[in-house]
Amino acid sequence: MSTSSQSAAEQAYATIRAGILAGTHAPGTMLGEAGLAADLGVSRTPVRAALVRLQDEGWITVYPKRGALVRGLSEKDARDLADTRHVLESASVQRATHQSRQDLAERLANDLDLQKSALADGDLKRFIELTLAFHRSFVEVGGNQVMLELNDRLADRQRFLLFSLGDSLLARCQDIITEHENLVARLRDEGANGFTEALRSHIGDTVGTGLRRPDR
Repeated sequence: MSTSSQSAAEQAYATIRAGILAGTHAPGTMLGEAGLAADLGVSRTPVRAALVRLQDEGWITVYPKRGALVRGLSEKDARDLADTRHVLESASVQRATHQSRQDLAERLANDLDLQKSALADGDLKRFIELTLAFHRSFVEVGGNQVMLELNDRLADRQRFLLFSLGDSLLARCQDIITEHENLVARLRDEGANGFTEALRSHIGDTVGTGLRRPDR
């Protein structure tokens, strides 16, 4: 593959993947090579390469001569993701020093104002990115680079899950902020054990929002 073809394939991959994560290409949508190529202004060859890569990552299933079906997260996928996030975040907070937890609580208390502003503006995309950054901080404070890398690898699946909730997530945003405030308070006042209990409830409630949707 030439350099220009590689560049076109990278562009196609990045654009299609972003559309999947943001819900533009919703689960159950059948993507066609010809339509994608026309939308992106490239030939079908880089689109085909991008779709193969996305299938390898589990975002789509390619059906020869039919197109590529965008996959959603199953109930088990969502629960497995929630369990893994809980392990990463709670274990990281537990291994952090008392002072590190206090410093993090102080910083996150200020970040909550940004979440409230995004909610007031009805900016779901910004709210989701702020939420992901908020939870990443719990892994980061533990100082374990491998755990942080694993968290970052899972971030797109969490982003996809949150975007797929759509209006259901918007309806729960205020509750999420309240739960985030509780997490910060537990981090500051009760240390790791109280935080772990609150985190499990928070993550479970958010995942449950998706599993209770009428289309599930």
